[in-house]
Amino acid sequence: MTSTLSEQQLLVDDPTWWRQASVYQIYPRSFADANGDGIGDLRGIISRVPYLQQLGVDAVWLSPFYPSALADGGYDVADYRDVDPKIGTLDEFDQMVEALHGAGIRVIVDIVPNHSSDLHVWFQQALAAAPGSPERARYIFRDGLGEDGSQPPADWTSIFGGPSWTRVPDGQWYLHLFAKEQPDFNWDNPEVREDFHQTLRFWSDRGVDGFRIDVAHGLTKDLAEVLPTQAELDAITEPGAHPLWDRDEVHEIYAGWRTVFDEYSPPRIAVAEAWVDTPRRPRYASADGLGQAFNFDLLEADFDAAQFTKIIADNLALSAASGSSTTWVFSNHDVVRHATRYALPARNGRPGKQGRDWLLSGGTEPVADVDLGLRRARAATLLMLGLPGSAYLYQGEELGLPEVADIPADQHQDPAFFRNPGVDPGRDGCRVPLPWTRGGASFGFGTGNAHLPQPAGYADLSVEAQDGVAGSTLELYRAALALRHELQTDETLQWVEAPDDVVHFVRPGGWHVVTNFGTEPTALPDGEVLVTSEPLDGGLLPGATTAWVRSA
Repeated sequence: MTSTLSEQQLLVDDPTWWRQASVYQIYPRSFADANGDGIGDLRGIISRVPYLQQLGVDAVWLSPFYPSALADGGYDVADYRDVDPKIGTLDEFDQMVEALHGAGIRVIVDIVPNHSSDLHVWFQQALAAAPGSPERARYIFRDGLGEDGSQPPADWTSIFGGPSWTRVPDGQWYLHLFAKEQPDFNWDNPEVREDFHQTLRFWSDRGVDGFRIDVAHGLTKDLAEVLPTQAELDAITEPGAHPLWDRDEVHEIYAGWRTVFDEYSPPRIAVAEAWVDTPRRPRYASADGLGQAFNFDLLEADFDAAQFTKIIADNLALSAASGSSTTWVFSNHDVVRHATRYALPARNGRPGKQGRDWLLSGGTEPVADVDLGLRRARAATLLMLGLPGSAYLYQGEELGLPEVADIPADQHQDPAFFRNPGVDPGRDGCRVPLPWTRGGASFGFGTGNAHLPQPAGYADLSVEAQDGVAGSTLELYRAALALRHELQTDETLQWVEAPDDVVHFVRPGGWHVVTNFGTEPTALPDGEVLVTSEPLDGGLLPGATTAWVRSA
């Protein structure tokens, strides 16, 4: 494929661009719909490149856009080297990459290596083949228990609820840690490993700059002849000891991927979605592996100065030890948007579904303090954008979008909702299509209705309603991202002593970041106030507010 001039210019850029990049996650089906069918598409993304350029992000990460039956929002991939016809074509993908590169924005795509769709040609071949065949060896098939094999190989529960094993017509069972439409690959099989190398090259050759690796900690599995029970799995607490998650052997796979990444100049980058104990995260971020791993610690924290301070300090130390840079994220396609999480009572370290338990009431119990939630979200994001490392942003957070809690049951799409009725409200509430205009059938998302219902309040949160409006959340993001490019130098910070409910650090060049997590106003350092998440109170920093100040 011939590169355009803009692509060639990107190729000679600093190969360490990713270390302090701002990355904007696009959930393609819910970003922009160019053909009016209610589903976002690649031409819709192309039409919004000027918006992304004005926003000031360094890269976009696209959630899966591959052919899929949407058993799991596109994470059930039927073909890893094509585009879903509902979303576009390979030619349109190339046009999108060219348009983004021309705007100075790099492209990261999602790779889903733990499992495929049950419609993938390999799994269809496996179903047609006999037990013990090479076709079945690409996946994880087992004979059942009992005299007639009618019992599953183990009583495991899938991530989405229900059994983790499904029986096929000839009597064997296959493993799926997620939905039954998502059979797990057998990563002990060299054919599987080589095929994914080809997939990485396929997209890299089309100009993709990097990859986000879904369920990066789940590929390799230690499956004994006699499998443990679910209760025995649940009792495992020692890091690295679980037979299904975070196996040391997975890093052999990523060492092979690193070889592929390094075939390109600059090397392609990758970031691991690995929900693992914090001390084990650096292995995924090693220079001979994926290079970077998601840090979800702030996402899981309350809006609390002590929690934020400890998490920031711990993760900067971990990134220094691994040689990588850390990542920061508050929202994505799997969790309740942080403007809503911060509107709810503090979890105080209690386990939960990141606010999804609240959604079981349709968003009525407990009552959300919407204004406080947005105020806290703005303050937290402005703090995060001042930190060393990569900042990952989820589409719509720059508009201050809340979680949509009252989606009618017959309009839900997430399998978690259907497999756990009354237990899990699913993730559709953070995947509702974006509002671009004040009016229209789908607030400018498309010309017709959107594939998920949008609330009436989207009118006042739309891009049109916020564009150019001083103090709007959109303009706050634009200002902060522009300043970040200007101010960001090395990956260090220095803590400044502050009251218990205040986080204060200074970056090189005298760039102070101060967040007041409390309720009473606090003093700011002397200097030029560059940006604030809320107006100052007589020169003081109000509660739930962040300011950037440049020393005089």
